Amino acid sequence: MSHPEQHRGRWRPRLDRPALVALLFGLVGVVYRLVLTLCTVPVSNSDEATFGLAALHIGQGREHPVFLYGQHYMGMLESYLAAPLVAVFGPSWPVLRLPMLALYAIFLYLIHRLTRRLGTPWFAAFVVGLLALGPERVVRDQLTVVGGRPEVKPAVLLMLLITVGLAAGTVHRRRLAIGLFGLLVGLAVWSDWLILPYLAVAGLALVWAVRRELLGWSGLLLVAGLVVGVAPMIVDNLRAGAGEDSLSVFREVSTKAGPQPPWSDRIRGGLLEGVPLAHGLCPVDGCGRWQQWFGVLYPLLLLAAAALAVLAYRRAAGVLRGERVGPVVQLALVAGAALTLLSYVRSPLAATSPLDNARYLSVLQLSLPAVLWPLWVAALTAWRGTSSVLGRFAGALSAAVLAALTVTTLVITVLFAATGTAASRTEERQARELAAALRADGPHEVYGDYWTCNRLIFNTDESVVCGVLDGDLSPGQNRYRPYWRQVGRAERPGYVVEVDSPMDRRLRRLLADRADAAPVREVGGYRVYHPDTPVRPWR
Repeated sequence: MSHPEQHRGRWRPRLDRPALVALLFGLVGVVYRLVLTLCTVPVSNSDEATFGLAALHIGQGREHPVFLYGQHYMGMLESYLAAPLVAVFGPSWPVLRLPMLALYAIFLYLIHRLTRRLGTPWFAAFVVGLLALGPERVVRDQLTVVGGRPEVKPAVLLMLLITVGLAAGTVHRRRLAIGLFGLLVGLAVWSDWLILPYLAVAGLALVWAVRRELLGWSGLLLVAGLVVGVAPMIVDNLRAGAGEDSLSVFREVSTKAGPQPPWSDRIRGGLLEGVPLAHGLCPVDGCGRWQQWFGVLYPLLLLAAAALAVLAYRRAAGVLRGERVGPVVQLALVAGAALTLLSYVRSPLAATSPLDNARYLSVLQLSLPAVLWPLWVAALTAWRGTSSVLGRFAGALSAAVLAALTVTTLVITVLFAATGTAASRTEERQARELAAALRADGPHEVYGDYWTCNRLIFNTDESVVCGVLDGDLSPGQNRYRPYWRQVGRAERPGYVVEVDSPMDRRLRRLLADRADAAPVREVGGYRVYHPDTPVRPWR
């Protein structure tokens, strides 16, 4: 906690010991991620490049996209945040990711503030220390510009802090704070619908805290803020054609046809793979059996946290609302985690592709203070010697769980930092070599696969334009159609394919006896073909 200290006529904040420890942990986490950002680790890809190209277009005033190019449900707030930096310094991965680093720092600050209000200073420092760690799965969600999660987590934390402040009476401009709450809800809805469970429970907490005020001007400001925040989405949906509105597109993406995996497989994938991965307990290639224990324990911790919050709420009956808001917010965090987990395991992807889709559970970090609070309380009670023999045993077991959680996360983080970045750096170097070669010697209009094209365009600052083809050389997922049209008008387009990939073999068969005559060179694991006449089998 900060205490004002007078020094030579000026007031300066003085941090207590837990706050200083939390600050140290936070600085370590930010510096660690800054180094990763400067090294472009984790590796970039074409999804992230699409956000980067949108930032480039926004900075140049060419486009003002509401949703990610080629779809109608992923907001572009991250591109707008990066646009001024990209406009000044040009397109590069560190420049693109710097706003995500700032959002991570804000996330740490806000979760520390909220945890201190709900728990104890040392517990808040412990939570910040855990969140400062991060193997590849965790830092990928925090640093890469792929939409939604880096910005919605600070938004939810700020909403809950506003609720706490309103209930405790520490917020003086109450109407403006409620309007800001609505604005944050609107921006979060536009940015990423995965945060809807947390928005719902945060809204209920606000209604509990200021339900009478919401019947007047404060309620109007709440609605006005929400409308302003979600306005880009509303306008785009009003202009969208039939079946192209956000709800229709999101429903189509979320409900894939085919046999549904049994609930047991989906729950196993969500709990035993998704939860440990989202909390940094496993490497990116999956969890060993010894790392799945936290997923088994997670539902029990949610139940224990809910029970503690209900007990604290009942004990505070009859006192001021500010004394009861803590348990209410804790219940909101528990409910948000439970609803998010339930939504995730309803999807067949929880069973069929748990490693690729565990990123959708990264928002569970918001509930870490509530989830770990029962363990902290039990361990602290046993440490003080104020419990029975059974209580001391439960406290020792809780302390062991907290230690195991910390050590496991630390080990996985160190292993990633020491040995897990080499592959990303090698792939990034090859992508830069390809971009430099084509930028210098051409061809400047090429075809390639999805995971090559937009990253190549971003790496070359659009001096090379790429049209996306599938493995059978048919038109692929071209998110930004002007690139496809530009390559389609080229008299002599090139082809960039990974060496010995299906596209490479298919192209050589189509070139037949011209394959050896067409100029071919290999750069960074790619073959660049530049035949005299274009090969467009789809025409």
